[in-house]
Amino acid sequence: MNHNNIILASNSPRRRDLLNQAGIAFTVIPSSVDERSVTITSPEKDVRLLAEAKANEVARRYPESWVIGADTIVVVENSVLGKPCTQVQARNMLDALSGKTHKVLTGYCICCRKEKQSFSETVETKVEFKSLTKREIDWYIKTAEPFDKAGGYAAQGLGTFLIKRFEGSYTSVVGLPVCEVIDYLLKEGVVRR
Repeated sequence: MNHNNIILASNSPRRRDLLNQAGIAFTVIPSSVDERSVTITSPEKDVRLLAEAKANEVARRYPESWVIGADTIVVVENSVLGKPCTQVQARNMLDALSGKTHKVLTGYCICCRKEKQSFSETVETKVEFKSLTKREIDWYIKTAEPFDKAGGYAAQGLGTFLIKRFEGSYTSVVGLPVCEVIDYLLKEGVVRR
């Protein structure tokens, strides 16, 4: 795709991979917004606001670029699951998700200060997990894949075995709703086929 100057305001290798797979040329300039400083009160709204904060922070430094910011959270039974840092946290998250359907919310924002354009929304995907045995959870934790992943799993990795079905955007679960992002970039003439 032809494109104007696009920046991904994230250091996430998963988001980078998704944009690369979609044929988008971009530069990575991570936002300095501290995700942990935001208290989640309304997950659907807050994940979008965090994506906006990330995109706008980078856009202030690069006003002529189109900046993409995103954030992903997992919600099960009205509880927000962040990224586990310990085996105990990972085990608790996987136990909470086992045999249930949860929501993955990805907020994204695309903005360009020079063009005075900004668009953001939240994409919701429902994910149903199989019932997990203790042995499966222990094995998965030993792979180290649950760490640094919202909800403690990677849908695009070994964690694919956990998932019975999706309802919504697979790429949003991975970290960026690619269809929606590309539709907006095409509509604004930022990329052309």
